[in-house]
Amino acid sequence: MMKAYLKAISYYLPPQGLGNEKINEMFPEWSADKISSKTGIYNRYIADETTFSSDLGVYAAKKLFAEHQISPGEIDYILFCTQSPDYFLPTTACLVQERLGIPISAGALDFNLGCSGYIYGLSLAKGLISSGDASNVLLITAETYSKFIHPRDKSNRTIFGDAASATLISATEGLAEIGKTVVGTDGSGAENLIVKRGGMRFPKDTDEKVSVDEYGNSRNENYLLMNGSEIFNFTSEMVPGLVDNTISKNQLTKDEVDLFVFHQANKFMLNHLRKKISIPEEKFFYFLQHCGNTVSSTIPIALYHAIKENKFLGNVLLAGFGVGYSWGATVLTVTK
Repeated sequence: MMKAYLKAISYYLPPQGLGNEKINEMFPEWSADKISSKTGIYNRYIADETTFSSDLGVYAAKKLFAEHQISPGEIDYILFCTQSPDYFLPTTACLVQERLGIPISAGALDFNLGCSGYIYGLSLAKGLISSGDASNVLLITAETYSKFIHPRDKSNRTIFGDAASATLISATEGLAEIGKTVVGTDGSGAENLIVKRGGMRFPKDTDEKVSVDEYGNSRNENYLLMNGSEIFNFTSEMVPGLVDNTISKNQLTKDEVDLFVFHQANKFMLNHLRKKISIPEEKFFYFLQHCGNTVSSTIPIALYHAIKENKFLGNVLLAGFGVGYSWGATVLTVTK
């Protein structure tokens, strides 16, 4: 069976920053220091009203091509992970193919996943390459969650930022071989992280009735609703087993994992998981302080910086978890 390799990663952040000082101006009861101490986030980037997921994805892919001397003509499959597509149809990946000048012989599809999306994308790309159906897969993650957040929802506004990443997965040897993947799904948690209105089942509510929760966050079913305590409980219960199963499936021991890169949800959750799983701090990578929780892009952004900091060595375990509920993990074995 043909092996699949991660060859290169780049990412793109919109130019407009939203720092904690600005959020403090919007919500005076939340100081900048309080926000950073609770979340580990100091800044996040927000797409403007004319910029959408396809735009972010195209910018990220163009950076990938430029930084790593990749020709669009080499790409024979596009996987585009987003929960904030430009349209219901056509597929955003089709728009991206045309804008990037990728050959019309390439396959292109969207898949709708959040914080586990990058892991699923690596698994799908590996499957395409292992089967011989593709040789060079462009995996793009792109989200504009800020467009889902109510202007007066201070909790979600402090956490989420917009971003896109682009990764080349190839049949030819690259940075790291993609190992075996463990995934899981529990749709019973769907209501705990949801944009309820705007699809076919529940059209957008033009009345926009707003309620205020016990923490002072404005809530409306047209916008992102997150039950933070339930998401925390799910993550705390599921991720330790996910890590153990992934290590076992890849025939490793925990000591043989050199770096752990988790979905960068928030600093509190990451610290809780690190301690619960007994991961040494020097083996656990953080990168969310400058861009926040960018959903499916957090892992590739963190990987990009781990590579830059020469921490991308040996066996690297990736784990994503969140909306769905959905979770997944894999191991990258560094070859260069």
